[in-house]
Amino acid sequence: MLKKLLSLIPLPAAYAHCDIPCGIYDPYPAQIAAHSVIRMTQLIQELKKEDEKVFIHNLTRYTKVKEDHAEILKHEIRVLWGDYFKEEHLKDNPKLHETVFKTLKLASKARQEINMDAAQQLLSAVMEIAEIFWKTKGRDTQRIPAPYPTGGELVIPAS
Repeated sequence: MLKKLLSLIPLPAAYAHCDIPCGIYDPYPAQIAAHSVIRMTQLIQELKKEDEKVFIHNLTRYTKVKEDHAEILKHEIRVLWGDYFKEEHLKDNPKLHETVFKTLKLASKARQEINMDAAQQLLSAVMEIAEIFWKTKGRDTQRIPAPYPTGGELVIPAS
């Protein structure tokens, strides 16, 4: 009955690019998550089996964090894809769909495996998305050395 009553009230159409049109988007959290995946992969590869209990404990912890951050990355990319990027961004950046698809698949691969190559490719793909994102905002970008033990870079808007 309430639905029927509400259908009689003329409501203006609301247009927004997301569920809550906050206008605050940034690919930075996805880049941090990619660095975390790389770091956890490094730590897993460096584990020594001298003490089995410590080895199992650390392997479990590092794996959990790696998987959590891969999922955080996927969430952040899905939000950009679903809420921020618009039709005109696809026209201006024809590789965007393919890059997002590749990034989500690489995040899954990095979760499933102890694979440094996949983790590095994941960071590279996220950085491509960051560059496209900032381009849609009319901002030039620069790659700077990341201040993390991963040895990678970050994409940031140029000054």
